[in-house]
Amino acid sequence: MAAGIVNIRRDVDDKFYRYRMPLLLTKIEGKGNGIKTVVPNMSDVARALSRPPTYPTKFFGCELGAQTSFDEKNDRYIVNGAHDATKLRELLDGFIDKFVLCKSCKNPETDLIITKQDEIIRDCKACGERTGVDMRHKLTTFILKNPPKTSKKGRSKKGGADSPTNGAHAEAATPPLDGELDGESDDELTRRIKAEAADLNSESKLAKEDWSVDTSEEAVKARTKAAESLMANLALGDDDDDDEGVDSPYGQLGIWVRDNRDAGPVDVYKKAEDLGIAKKHKAVQVIVQGLFDEDILKQIPSNAALFKKMVTSEKHQKSLLGGLERLVGLTHPDLIPAVPKILMEFYQADVLEEAVITQWGTHVSKKYVDRETSKKVRKASEPFLKWLEEAEDDESDDE
Repeated sequence: MAAGIVNIRRDVDDKFYRYRMPLLLTKIEGKGNGIKTVVPNMSDVARALSRPPTYPTKFFGCELGAQTSFDEKNDRYIVNGAHDATKLRELLDGFIDKFVLCKSCKNPETDLIITKQDEIIRDCKACGERTGVDMRHKLTTFILKNPPKTSKKGRSKKGGADSPTNGAHAEAATPPLDGELDGESDDELTRRIKAEAADLNSESKLAKEDWSVDTSEEAVKARTKAAESLMANLALGDDDDDDEGVDSPYGQLGIWVRDNRDAGPVDVYKKAEDLGIAKKHKAVQVIVQGLFDEDILKQIPSNAALFKKMVTSEKHQKSLLGGLERLVGLTHPDLIPAVPKILMEFYQADVLEEAVITQWGTHVSKKYVDRETSKKVRKASEPFLKWLEEAEDDESDDE
């Protein structure tokens, strides 16, 4: 059964509100004393909230005075007794307010940190504030005994140790800076860039690196061949910029990204910024083609912050989709069956919007690949397009 998509904050009516989650579904099973309520899509809901699915399930039990059980291997989350969907959705709103939303800016982009004093803190990646949860709630005992798998002992504002990570924010999590250097966006990637830039000095690791380059004839030929091979795959489409050769900023970026796939999103952004093309939509396409390989489904989550920062318009989204077309259509055709999952990853990371994906999926184009390849890739995307359509229909029905 397909679930509709709703705003994480259901008190927000804005249809363009970026934080979304599946509508919570319920299923009543059993009879008499054995009756129970199963939440079939609890994992999907919890993933959208960047929380383990056991947390909201246990929260329901605490609020209802009911026993709960989890079978994580078979993805079953159960609350004893018969409870209708409307009631559990209202309780989920309470869980989101108490354990997800930043108390300061009401943004759901938070991580849970367990401090050395066994206090639970919401670390907001949007405004940088760290706000505590109500430690009197029974769920806090469960969280302390079952911390997020990637959680570390963190520090509160009064002091402490390591910076925490959690779920979807693992790659981007850092403590906020005390001050902004230039008043630009204060999202997590920007703060990381500024934090790392502040650490650079004459004694830094960059200053100590060996910057020598193998200039032998054989090495030069190998680098040239590799560059030409990569650039042959970078069909950059039409743009205001004409420089599309190996020595162009885009060529340099594509080659650098491909050769430094383990560098991390901050370094990739810095490289694009150094080349003066960080805000160009064409750079997004080049990064997609250079950064990803056959393990793209594992690579997207750790690079989501990079694309959220760089993809700022519909044109950027189309360039990203163009890069994906070339990546799966030409470089890694074995990935074509995975197109729906790839689109889902970018959609759930709030990088690609529904309208842009739908328009792209229903209009064959020769801009990035030949017509047949374009058809093939879009044909493969049909399950995801259908899911989007059904989710929209379900949401309309609910309204």
